[in-house]
Amino acid sequence: MNTRTLAIVALFLAAIIYGVTFTIAKDVMSFYIKPFGFILVRVGCATIIFWLLGLLVKNAKKIETHDYKRILLCAFFGVAFNMLNFFKGLSYTTPISASVIMVMSPILVLIFSSIIIKNRIPKKRILGVFAGLIGAIILIMYGNQQNSEGNNLTLGNFLVFVNAASYAMYLVLVKGIIHKYHPIVFVKWLYLFGFILVLPFSYAEFSEVLWTSLPVNIFLKIGFVVLFTTCITYLFNLYALSKLKPTTVSVFIYLQPVVATIYALIVGSDSLNTIKIMATLLIFVGVFLVTRQPKVSPK
Repeated sequence: MNTRTLAIVALFLAAIIYGVTFTIAKDVMSFYIKPFGFILVRVGCATIIFWLLGLLVKNAKKIETHDYKRILLCAFFGVAFNMLNFFKGLSYTTPISASVIMVMSPILVLIFSSIIIKNRIPKKRILGVFAGLIGAIILIMYGNQQNSEGNNLTLGNFLVFVNAASYAMYLVLVKGIIHKYHPIVFVKWLYLFGFILVLPFSYAEFSEVLWTSLPVNIFLKIGFVVLFTTCITYLFNLYALSKLKPTTVSVFIYLQPVVATIYALIVGSDSLNTIKIMATLLIFVGVFLVTRQPKVSPK
């Protein structure tokens, strides 16, 4: 098996992990750990794992003093703010809706790039931006009533959208610094700052967890989110980015809602309806128009 095939397999496995995480994480937060408490567990354990991996990295370039502020800002948007919004939103909404809204990231990256980096949005992609935003608005406003568990779907979908926007901002901010340092060196500081940022907001819910009363399957699900969703997928994506074009890597984001939908339907944690399907199609069309590469005319 050549390196390109291995990279594609890594991306496929990462998409599967991300897809099933929507349902697995929601199962944990339904009865056992509140969203912010779960975030502290996830970020805290990931920080320990990445710092232990950092011990294996020798002779890597150290972080320059002036870059710590940039990493702190990246930690806010890429770890703290987005994860807190995502888990809180997921606790209110459904796995399928959340996974579809997350596909908005490429559109939001394009918008933030045009604002921060002053990248001009091509006219052909403006239609994609509007299509994606309309789909997201439909999906968010669809939850204008309580679901069967008494949770606010509108608020949940909106918080997941804020999470997608926060992560898109992180992708724009991290672009200028990620290639300066060894990936493990960078991510261990990223998660350390993220842990410090989430601690004040999540410690209260973390302290409420009755660890001795948690079933074994909940411990396994927590371990899955920490080890696979947070750490393994990062390493898989890192390997894929080193072997494939960024455009090829970005295509696999389409697999996440597909996997999330199939898994949620199999375990009975969510259902499909006409509005969800219409909103999903609009978002997919929008992302396709935004990420489509223009044809190069031969000279």
